[in-house]
Amino acid sequence: MKNFIQLLTYFRIIAGPIILILILMAQSYGAALILLLLASASDYLDGYFARKYSLTSVFGAVLDPIADKILITFTVIGLSVALASTYIAFLGSIILAREYWVSALRDLNARERNLEATKVTYLAKIKTFAQLATLSLFLLGLFVNNALIIFVANFFLFLASIITIQTGLSYTIATFKK
Repeated sequence: MKNFIQLLTYFRIIAGPIILILILMAQSYGAALILLLLASASDYLDGYFARKYSLTSVFGAVLDPIADKILITFTVIGLSVALASTYIAFLGSIILAREYWVSALRDLNARERNLEATKVTYLAKIKTFAQLATLSLFLLGLFVNNALIIFVANFFLFLASIITIQTGLSYTIATFKK
């Protein structure tokens, strides 16, 4: 079971570049959507199985958020280019900057033995869900060629950005609170 859990995490890491290729080179938005949905499900499942079978590990705790960041990074870049959208690029850059900032905070907190400051919160789990759901919505809009769905996805991207910023601020405050 431990190997299966790790495979789910590795799947997200590999899925990111494949999604980018499907979006930009093949313009296979349906395939990219299916792969993103499967990768999103793997994010939930690896955590579920690790907790259920008491197979959580330091390696998994480190690799899981990195796998999410890789998946989101490649998908945001692909959508920004495919839709030629400065809006997606700008909000996507804010989201990605927060992700890398929180990674730096986690590294700092590990060195300072302050792990509680950047322990994953329920709102951070909602943030990841909001990001992945929003990116899926963009791919759905591209797949069915529906501008209304893409417009709604733009609104959800704004909401996901707000949640993303909020969680980043919470982790920052918790890290530097003395």
